[in-house]
Formats: sequence, structure tokens, C-alpha cells
Amino acid sequence: MRDVTETAPVELLVCTTCRRGLPIEDDAQRPGALLHKALEDAGLPDGIALKPVECLSNCDQGCSIVLRGGPTRWTFVYENLNETDHVDTIVEGVTKYLAAEDGLVKWRERPEHFRKNCAARIPPIGALK
Repeated sequence: MRDVTETAPVELLVCTTCRRGLPIEDDAQRPGALLHKALEDAGLPDGIALKPVECLSNCDQGCSIVLRGGPTRWTFVYENLNETDHVDTIVEGVTKYLAAEDGLVKWRERPEHFRKNCAARIPPIGALK
């Protein structure tokens, strides 16, 4: 893997409105908001911009995140995440995504949770003609 932090920034979008099917009314205590906070505290690598977003419309599939990075990288939506068990998995996954020039980390090199819980893989805008 090579250092590509000088190219388009990589964004890690976290659905902060996710309740993960739980009856939680306090917005600050929603699993998605707690996942975002845990990732803020996790020490993401330079070149990763962590951004909170409202509903990603994947509500029945646990917390969801998006990895995207400019017009030449593939975008991925991952699901079934939670704020306690998957922080290290997400950090590992975004680190590998950042190092892959086109965002395509070899399947066997992805964290196991990413391999089994990819909701969508979206081609780069620049690749479509």
C-alpha cells in the first residue's frame, strides 16, 4: 500500500441518528452518535475526515458508515456496526481504504466485518462515461 494522503481526502461518514432498533429518545445517546464519538476518540489516521450525517436510510441494519474519497475512488457503505465492538474494525478498514489509490482494498485484506457487511459498493464518478 502506498501513501495517498496527498490526493482527494477520504471521508468517513457516520449515521448519527441510528438507534439500532432500540427505543432511545436522547439524541446524544443514540448508538450512531456514540459510534461517531468513539471514532473521534479512536485516533483516525491523517487524511481521514470524520463527518456526522443524518439518516443513511439503512435503519434495519444496525449502524452504518460510508467510506468515500473523491472522483477516482470507489465508495462503500458498511452496516451492522456498533459503538463498542467495531471501532477498531472501522479504524483498520478506513486505514486500508486510505492506502488504496482507488479505494478497492483486496477482499481478503479487508476486516472480516467489512467483507460480510457491505451494503453497497458504488463506482467512482470519474469511471462512468
